[in-house]
Amino acid sequence: MSHNYTAISWNAQKRVYDLVLVSGLVFYLVTFLLLSVWLHPTATAETLLIRALGSCAFLLLNVVLCIGPLCRLDSRFLPLLYNRRHLGVCTFLLGLAHGAFSLFQFHALGDADPFVSLLTANHDFASLADFPFQGLGFLALLILFLMAATSHDFWLRNLTPPVWKTLHLLVYVAYALLVAHVTLGLLQSERSPWLVAAMAVSLALVLFLHLAAALKERRVDEASHPTRESNFIVACQLNEIPEKCAKVISVQGERVAIFKYDGKISALSNVCRHQNGPLGEGRIIDGCVTCPWHGFQYQPESGASPPPFTEKVSTFRTKLVDGAVWLDPKPLPPGTRVDPCLIQSA
Repeated sequence: MSHNYTAISWNAQKRVYDLVLVSGLVFYLVTFLLLSVWLHPTATAETLLIRALGSCAFLLLNVVLCIGPLCRLDSRFLPLLYNRRHLGVCTFLLGLAHGAFSLFQFHALGDADPFVSLLTANHDFASLADFPFQGLGFLALLILFLMAATSHDFWLRNLTPPVWKTLHLLVYVAYALLVAHVTLGLLQSERSPWLVAAMAVSLALVLFLHLAAALKERRVDEASHPTRESNFIVACQLNEIPEKCAKVISVQGERVAIFKYDGKISALSNVCRHQNGPLGEGRIIDGCVTCPWHGFQYQPESGASPPPFTEKVSTFRTKLVDGAVWLDPKPLPPGTRVDPCLIQSA
């Protein structure tokens, strides 16, 4: 985390992450081109590059979309989430190269401007066999550009996290456009059942992981918490909370993370101020609640980030009664200090 804007730098983890990423992309592209030359010796170099770059970009976008739900289902995937932006930017760059070669091969050699040709050359919208699928890819590329251009924390801070997150949810619109782009392109140029099967598997995997993660999250939202004295609710049993971790509950439409640490109990909003990450899926590290997404930290008693950082989240009053954690569901103003419950004295 950082309290000011600095040039992007690479730490040891990012270097390893990017080295593995670039190595994997190079391996995929080289392997794809070699196999394509062997299977399609008459194809032009431009055609092979278009297919290699396009398939790589689409595959990487599937990986990007799978990381989020995988992390909700199993925390062991969280290291992939830490630098997911790098994957997104690489997806855009691969898509841009794919689009540039396609624009040159199919639209740059005529009399019309290439972009005018792209948008006007085909108006056969009523036919699947002749649908202008290239326009769908162009729209998806514009969305990926918008997301890549705003992938720095400068835009996150100035757009505000809710607006920034809503903007980046357009990735699902881009994905839908690319599914249609690739599917229609295959219908018009390929007849291989293996390609159709690969498309179906990738789409099914993305949908399955998102549905599985949604069902897991739904169980949290549907759990009931009966109200007791003084408007406190019974949130959970003390033994349900692992040491230096949290139990996440949903009350009045808001998720609350209840942490147990060093013989104490504190509760704060589950939503990180950075990218709305799930604080309750993180841990207490160096005395601070640490977001599992990008490492932003908050003091559990106050919900305030340690100086010089200024991020703050809401806190909640808690008490312990007969081994049960009771919670006042009314959030306190962000940064309000609440004395933690002492487990031994409860």
